[in-house]
Amino acid sequence: MTGIIVVGVDGSETALRAAQTARGLAVSLGATLHVVSAFDSDRTEVFGSGSDRWIVSDADDAEKVAKDVAASLRGDDVNVTYAAARGKPAEALIHEAERSGAQLIVVGNRRMQGLGRVLGSVANSVAHNAPCDVYIAKTDTSE
Repeated sequence: MTGIIVVGVDGSETALRAAQTARGLAVSLGATLHVVSAFDSDRTEVFGSGSDRWIVSDADDAEKVAKDVAASLRGDDVNVTYAAARGKPAEALIHEAERSGAQLIVVGNRRMQGLGRVLGSVANSVAHNAPCDVYIAKTDTSE
């Protein structure tokens, strides 16, 4: 399979584990890995000093998370891209998969047990609404 594998990240350790699993799949399948971080609001702050102004937004924060994870996954054996996507995490992943024509979405299994299972999880929402195959990576740890 060539094509695109989408993985969502949020800066957490479990999301990084899912991204590492997605990288392994991308290498094995000869696919491009597309790292996505979601942002749900348009909160923007303007900072200034003298005539200099900086605009910081949630989109910038999400893009930085995706960029940093993508950089940690790059290698000669895989092409890695990244993006920030608007929406709640599941919606953003589904939208990016549709937009990019992805063949696979990789998500972690966080919140798929116990109370989180009742409240809902990104993996559950993606699995039920994805336009492509979904791989749920085991990212929780046994204690």
